[in-house]
Amino acid sequence: MTKALLEIKNLWVNYGAIQALQDTNLVVNEGEVVTLIGANGAGKSTTLKAISRLINPLKGQIFYNGEDITRYRPDRVVSLGIAQSPEGRRVLARQTVLTNLELGAYTRSDRLAIKADIERQFLTFPRLGERRHQLAGTLSGGEQQMLAIARAVMSRPKLLLLDEPSLGLAPQVVREIFSVIRQLHEQGVTILLVEQNANLALQTAHRGYVLEAGQLILTDVASALLNDRRVRKAYLG
Repeated sequence: MTKALLEIKNLWVNYGAIQALQDTNLVVNEGEVVTLIGANGAGKSTTLKAISRLINPLKGQIFYNGEDITRYRPDRVVSLGIAQSPEGRRVLARQTVLTNLELGAYTRSDRLAIKADIERQFLTFPRLGERRHQLAGTLSGGEQQMLAIARAVMSRPKLLLLDEPSLGLAPQVVREIFSVIRQLHEQGVTILLVEQNANLALQTAHRGYVLEAGQLILTDVASALLNDRRVRKAYLG
């Protein structure tokens, strides 16, 4: 029996007078990769920020593992098992790779396990291991994206929110990043993926939601969305 790890009910988010999300309902079951696709400004990143509690919804509810987290502080949400790799990477440019990873584990106190997890990230992303003492701001775009994902994983999330992991990256780096996303899923991490490359996202995910101007207009298994005439015309070229 599938169990809902994340459930969004009737969520509305405004930025001032601008309605960013309208009556949004979304479910991510434990063990799934679910993708959220749509054009720029559709409300994809807003959805992730609301889940992470970085913005306050106007109304509606967000449940994680059956618990209403709609008004929780962001650090409490991380402690519960939700981590986000944000759009634009947002690495701490003046801190080393190592320090960025240590800060990703700020809600944890198990020092030996944290150290082991850092080494695990260096095995997953060998280039980060080679640059562990380098300032994050001096890394390439692809390396910064690797660091953003590795930093999020350092909190040992059950639910990982990925916001545009392929944005601005060379095809070879994108392949590496998505290989790691599949590995994380195989290791038991549930993933909600926001990705402008709809083709790649739907090839990776089990199910998908299509957002248009703040409203969910379509949801189905990923294979059906890949073959949907409307989706192909709007997002797959």
